Amino acid sequence: MDHFIVSARKYRPSTFISVIGQTSITTTLKNAILRKHLAQAYLFCGSRGVGKTTCARIFAKTINCLNLTADTEPCNTCESCKSFNENRSLNIHELDAASNNSVEDIRTLIEKVRIPPQIGRYSVYIIDEVHMLSNAAFNAFLKTLEEPPAHAIFILATTEKHKIIPTILSRCQIFDFNRIRVEDMVQFLTYIAKEENVSTEADALNVIAQKADGAMRDALSIFDQVVSFSGDAITYQKVIENLNVLDYEYFFRLTDFFLQGKYADAMLLYDEILSKGFDAHNFIKGLSGHFRDLLMCRDVRTITLLEVGASIATRYQTQSANCAPEFLFEALSISSKCDAGYKSSSSPRLHVELALIELCNILAEKKKSSLAVSVTTAEEKKTSYGDNPLPAASLDQTKPADLTPDVPLAEIPTPTPAKRAPLSGLIGGGVPNTSSFSIKGALTSKPDEVASVPDEKGEDVIDNDDEQDTELVDYVEKPVKNEDFQRVWKSYAERIKQNKFRLYNAMLTFEPTLVDGYKVEFFVSNNLQKEEVDSVFHELQYYLRKHLSNSTLELVVELATSDQKTLIYTAEDKYKFLSQKNQVLVMLRQQMNLDFE
Repeated sequence: MDHFIVSARKYRPSTFISVIGQTSITTTLKNAILRKHLAQAYLFCGSRGVGKTTCARIFAKTINCLNLTADTEPCNTCESCKSFNENRSLNIHELDAASNNSVEDIRTLIEKVRIPPQIGRYSVYIIDEVHMLSNAAFNAFLKTLEEPPAHAIFILATTEKHKIIPTILSRCQIFDFNRIRVEDMVQFLTYIAKEENVSTEADALNVIAQKADGAMRDALSIFDQVVSFSGDAITYQKVIENLNVLDYEYFFRLTDFFLQGKYADAMLLYDEILSKGFDAHNFIKGLSGHFRDLLMCRDVRTITLLEVGASIATRYQTQSANCAPEFLFEALSISSKCDAGYKSSSSPRLHVELALIELCNILAEKKKSSLAVSVTTAEEKKTSYGDNPLPAASLDQTKPADLTPDVPLAEIPTPTPAKRAPLSGLIGGGVPNTSSFSIKGALTSKPDEVASVPDEKGEDVIDNDDEQDTELVDYVEKPVKNEDFQRVWKSYAERIKQNKFRLYNAMLTFEPTLVDGYKVEFFVSNNLQKEEVDSVFHELQYYLRKHLSNSTLELVVELATSDQKTLIYTAEDKYKFLSQKNQVLVMLRQQMNLDFE
């Protein structure tokens, strides 16, 4: 039985050009070798499995190669290269700092540094996981690292750069290795699969690359594992089954349920996911990633940020077309909050289920908001024209209209509320004579004032027999009592208490004043309160007019001066404020000899 070698070792790069995803670093190292600008110490930083130790070994082999190629690569034929490839080179020394982290280990290394190489020009010392050295070992290493012998070069490798002391960092050339892109890993895995005579699916290799999380070594280890499970044919279904990865199909189905508001179906699908042994926290992370990918598909410039196969990318683009950006923003916010609070939740399953219910309710809330906005807009329009809008009179198209007024515009009297005509004057009284009807005068009238419309004889048309119009006249001119006004004012305040508590507080703290039975003066203490009132000004004015049966009621909101501000703080202030509204309190206090406290 042949000895099996894992893919991470069997296909380990032996030249700079074969290194995956680190082009900038390999180019820099090759140029340094070509120009003979070699530093005494290098620090390779990056996450696991991205090629730090591999590049260090290739660099060590290249600088000792006796016959470099034209593109500054090792020849792999000279004695130095052969000894390196056969692991018998005496010029390259590797030290694991995780297990050799004491001062004594560093002193032993320093003694070896003095010995010159037997073959080649340099002795290269590769110290892996250098951040594991103790502070005393770092300090013992400083002098040798700064001024080593001419034949010695140190290459330090670490996954945690922040743990290395600054005095070491300042003595090294630092190279930060990138995480390997999914596309690069898929390309390399495809090459290995062909070498091993294994058939693959592109989506299957994408799942392996995503599972590796930027580490090429992890991707190769997963590849070997999947080959052992599925044999010579790697399919998408076998990969997700072997790696216990949640299928994309679940996320696509869940998103469809969210868009349709089917919370029951979403709950059942989530239960199915849990019954298959998937972790709920990983599920919510995957759901957040799904919303992120859908959002990326909304713009052609960000589609390239997807790290999925071609067929999955097509499905993302199809579903994203049905998802509004606002929905995706809200969905991302909900799923991210669920992810952040998952570990601190006393009931993780319920925590996730509540998030799923909120996701199903996003579009329903949007519809409610749109309906509320449309209702508010309609009320504002109705308020701006009053409760008795003037309908457009149909003009005789066969007879040209003479728009010239009979009298100058300045002489046309402004109609008063007491002489308003009922709407039947326009509706049931026939078509007015446009030659004697002043359109300019009608347009200059106030919206809530309905001018008298002359008939063909020039007389005002008022139909006193119409009961509805009589009620309308009463509605317009009904006098307002202060008691009724205060009741309606408090009623509106209670209506907005839940959504606008600051406005509710201001409406009860500062008492409005009814002037002449038709004008409401409301003084507030600061600009913030005035902005709160202005935000509902039209709605409040319409509410007062409607419930007090007076369309001429006018609301005025102003900032109070220092002498007008009557804030209620003490018990005595409260008593004075309430006694003005109810004189029974004064009599009750006198009879029972009560105090403010």
